[in-house]
Formats: sequence, structure tokens, C-alpha cells
Amino acid sequence: MTAAITGLTAIDAVFATTRAQNRAAFMPFFTIGFPDYDTSIKVIEALVEAGADAIEIGIPFSDPLADGPTIQHSSQVSLQHGTSVADCIKAVATLRERGVTVPMVLMGYLNPVMAYGVQRYVEDAAAAGVNGFIVPDLPIEEADELIGYCKQHNLSFTPLLAPNSTPERIRLATSKARGYVYLVSVTGVTGARDVLPPDLADYVRRVRGLTTLPLALGFGISRPEQAKTVAKMLDGVVVASALIRLMETDGLEAVKALAASLHAACAH
Repeated sequence: MTAAITGLTAIDAVFATTRAQNRAAFMPFFTIGFPDYDTSIKVIEALVEAGADAIEIGIPFSDPLADGPTIQHSSQVSLQHGTSVADCIKAVATLRERGVTVPMVLMGYLNPVMAYGVQRYVEDAAAAGVNGFIVPDLPIEEADELIGYCKQHNLSFTPLLAPNSTPERIRLATSKARGYVYLVSVTGVTGARDVLPPDLADYVRRVRGLTTLPLALGFGISRPEQAKTVAKMLDGVVVASALIRLMETDGLEAVKALAASLHAACAH
């Protein structure tokens, strides 16, 4: 494994590259094990071929509180197939073996991480070629153990902020972040939406005023015109539910086509 695809360094390099190219990074999410394990690997390969700059690797969980019905459904299907945390880590190793070099960040809830063992989770993920972690329900005040292991292995840690996050909470989260910060576009669950929140620009300005780290936005982005609006304000655009729903209704080629149009829309 080359240094080009390891750890926090690769994530920093992505944002440096996209900034130099005057565009936002396209960072799609997909659940491992949906609609089945082998197909989810193929979907991620297709997303990379379509221009993804980084991938959020979704770990299925039985009670994903931050996720809307589409991602909940993908988790339920994946769990019915028996997909485990170890399978998700193995998926990254498989993708690396198949030549995927873009950063891959594991996104999973705290309960499965705790059951797996925090130290083992980070060590096994690092060995597989994972670049970092998002744990949506991990309070930033309780994240020091995970962050400590991330520092040991030069991996990213991405906290989530919401529109109602206070300046104090923004400062705390951004001070502990490694790599980039994830802005949740709405106070609510994930899911494709017809319109972006009207106060988005003000929300981004408030966070920008307190950190120089790259900012990525997710929850609700489903169409190229939305991605284009977001890309003018932020460093990264995360799309999840729209891709998962399309995979179920129209299949792999349709997902790849939407991903390519979303990637193109990330140019300023």
C-alpha cells in the first residue's frame, strides 16, 4: 500500500487538489451490503469511476437515529444479509486491492463500534486502508478515546455540526476535528429533499468564522443544481439517499450517471 492512499494525509490532499481546481469535493455515501455485499462493492467502484473524490462507507445499524427512511432501509437489507463491522472493513481492503485509491471514511454508529472494540476498530480499519471515521451519535465530549487512536494511526476524525449548534459547540467540535468537518444541512434526519434550507449561507458563515478546516455538507442533497449551490459555499458535497434510492429503482448505470452529473456540478 502506498502512502498516497493512507490516512489523514490523503484527505488533506483531496481538499488541497479540489481547492486548486476551484471545485468542491464530491463525497458520496453508500451502505455496505446493500442491495447485497458484492453489489455494494461494485457501486462504490462505479462512484469512483464517476468522479467521487472520497467515499463515505456506510456501516449498517439497526437503529440509525440520524438517518431517514432510505438509508434506514439500506441498513435493514444489509443486516438481513448478515453484514458486520468486520465485513465493512473488509470491503475497504477489497476496494484497495481492486485499485480504488480515493480516501474512504467509515461512517457508523457508536454501538457497533463499541461492540467491536474502539482500539481494534481503528487498528483493523487502518490496516485495511481506511482514511478516517464519522460516528454520528458520538458526543464530541466523549470522543477523546477514538480521537487518540486516530492520532496514533494518522487517521481523520470528522465531527458533525447542526444548524442549531452553538458557537461554543462549534469551537469544541472543530478543535477536535481531524481532516474536515461535516455540516448537517437540517435539524433532522437524512434524506433527499426538494429544496435546500434558506438559512444555509448564514449557517456556513457561522462555522467558517470559527475554523479554517474544510467543511462538507450532507443531508438532503439529491440533484445536480443543489450540489452546485452547495459547492459554491463549501469544500465538500455529500450525497447518500438519492444514490441508494436510485440503485434500488434503476440500477447501477443510473447511479453512475447521477454520480457523474453531481461530480460535474461540484465545479464552481
